[in-house]
Amino acid sequence: MAASDLDTPTGRVRAVSDGESIVRVTWIDPGTIVEAAESDAVSRETAAQLEAYFAGTLTRFDVPLRFRGGSEFERAIWNAMLDIPWGQTRTYGDLAALTGGVARAVGGACGRNPIPIIVPCHRVVGSDGKLVGFSGAEGVATKQWLLDFERGQTRLF
Repeated sequence: MAASDLDTPTGRVRAVSDGESIVRVTWIDPGTIVEAAESDAVSRETAAQLEAYFAGTLTRFDVPLRFRGGSEFERAIWNAMLDIPWGQTRTYGDLAALTGGVARAVGGACGRNPIPIIVPCHRVVGSDGKLVGFSGAEGVATKQWLLDFERGQTRLF
């Protein structure tokens, strides 16, 4: 595995590659000492695209993804999230209707998304439009920041 790290407005992010595809994006907790990782072309390109995303110049990622693990249903949800446009949201129920699941199961799949930001689980909201859970960085505050950023309404935490 190879990885590239990037400082972002939402914290330090690590993109992990298996040499051919991105398999994980994670936030590195502040103060955590992490082993240095050797980067590769895929992880470096992903870091460059994440940097462009946070600069507001990239609205759709174009890096190879590989979902390692997850059920067939979870992979279907992760793939469906890729079709949610920049700055827009869909409800858990919307994704459930697309995949034949139930909203609660969609929420579980979102929580287990191994490639957040690129697979935009932050764009999935409750049926009433409220933000419900987020596994990255500062939780729902990060989800709100990402949505505000995409809508041109960036604010500090």
